[in-house]
Amino acid sequence: MCRVPRTRSPPLSRKLFRSTAVVSAMTLVSRIFGYLRDMVLAVYFGANGATDAFFVAFRIPNFLRRLFAEGAFSQAFVPVFTEYKERQSPEELRELLASTAGTLSGVLFVVTALGVVAAPVLIFVFAPGFTTDPARYALASEMLRITFPYLLFIALTALAGGVLNSFGRFAVPALTPVLLNLSLIGATLWLSPHLHEPVVALAIGVLIAGVLQLLFQLPFLLRLGLLPRPQLAWAHEGVRRIMRLMVPALFGSSVVQVNLLFDTLVASFLAAGSISWLYYSDRFVDLPLALFGIALGTVILPQLSRHKAQGAVADFEATLEWAIRIALVVAVPAALGLALLSGPILSALIEYRAFNAEDARMASMSLAAFASGLPAFMLIKVLAPGFYSRQDTRTPVRIGIVAMLVNMTLTALIVTPWYLLKLPGPHAGLALSTSLAAYLNAGLLYRRLRLDGVYATPRWGGYGWRALVSGAAMAACLYWLTPPATAWTGWDALHRALHLGGLVGAGALAYAIPLWLLGVRPRALLGRPRG
Repeated sequence: MCRVPRTRSPPLSRKLFRSTAVVSAMTLVSRIFGYLRDMVLAVYFGANGATDAFFVAFRIPNFLRRLFAEGAFSQAFVPVFTEYKERQSPEELRELLASTAGTLSGVLFVVTALGVVAAPVLIFVFAPGFTTDPARYALASEMLRITFPYLLFIALTALAGGVLNSFGRFAVPALTPVLLNLSLIGATLWLSPHLHEPVVALAIGVLIAGVLQLLFQLPFLLRLGLLPRPQLAWAHEGVRRIMRLMVPALFGSSVVQVNLLFDTLVASFLAAGSISWLYYSDRFVDLPLALFGIALGTVILPQLSRHKAQGAVADFEATLEWAIRIALVVAVPAALGLALLSGPILSALIEYRAFNAEDARMASMSLAAFASGLPAFMLIKVLAPGFYSRQDTRTPVRIGIVAMLVNMTLTALIVTPWYLLKLPGPHAGLALSTSLAAYLNAGLLYRRLRLDGVYATPRWGGYGWRALVSGAAMAACLYWLTPPATAWTGWDALHRALHLGGLVGAGALAYAIPLWLLGVRPRALLGRPRG
């Protein structure tokens, strides 16, 4: 029987896997509540002009959150903080943290104040199509003024999370987003009935969530003896290094989010509900991306930074190899399952009351298109730490610029004729363009790592083709077993859920069995030596 070649095991692979499992488990809890949140939002508010206005008002500060929290800030802060932790005294480490917290707070306070004042201008820039509907434009501007301060609180939450991750405390930062989901659910159920415009309750829920998430992490910093006393310190050497790393990374670290924001801009000119359809489909793709892609990236960044600080070149390469093969084996079935089951997923989970069958059909088109890019989205999350851990933020910027320009070009080439020919679902073309651009982004990141010599001997190929073969078997199984779309609409919620659960289980077996027969074993996949 053909087996995957034996490879050198990455050091600490068991510890890395345990850390990734912790992040994934906590993220799963958060995503379950996230699904409940989206279900409540869809059932109560549906997909219409008002929900489009909220999603734009939420997406703007959330986009900046991705840059400051999960993007440029974390990728600039963690390597510098880890270096101080490894090489400097505890007093110098606390001084760096206090200086960073104070400087970041000062910058974000100014940005937040400007964002609140300039809310109508920002809506015009990011959703110019709203200007044709004055009521929707005014509603979006009002809600953006409420949601924008979320950026300040969530960026400070990211600072706390980066500190905790650097000390191997991954569970708390991964669990923190649950509070956002609970806040939005509570705002929908208890606050919205009392407001003249019920959807404004969601904006208030976002603001409350930002405060709660920051307060939740502070006791854990206190337990480590690292609760900072913020101080403005622009001249601090560590702060200046973080800022220098952040400036180019502000764009390059979150090019996927830039593309999604561009999708929002274009979708504002399409049919009412298009932004909401894109939002719900993106949320389902975000589940496996967060559980594995973001979790892997979160766990390996401090580890890669430590290897770089110690000059452990072989360990650096082995850690990257471990993350890539995990990402591939997970991303292939997740992408195929989401694409093939896009209709059943939406029908079973959110097609109720205000979110009707037509909404589910439209959202399923963009879900399938987004799902096709999941392997690339996941690889970007895994490959980018290979640069940030070496304090190289310029290379991802250059690659990000290329990918964004390609995305815009593809949008024009795909969406324009789709729209002009009046074909159904032009918003799906936006999702497809984003997915294709992500493959270019991931490919260029990978090529650069090879050329830099930090990933000279890749060994993931054996896992890659076996994942594709097993994925093909899974796709055939799901295609044969899935009932037609018309059948789902006629079933009640329990019947839909049972059918969807059965399909997911059958798909998982149809993927796992061929993978096993082709020689992939969990022990080898996780990097442990064969006994």
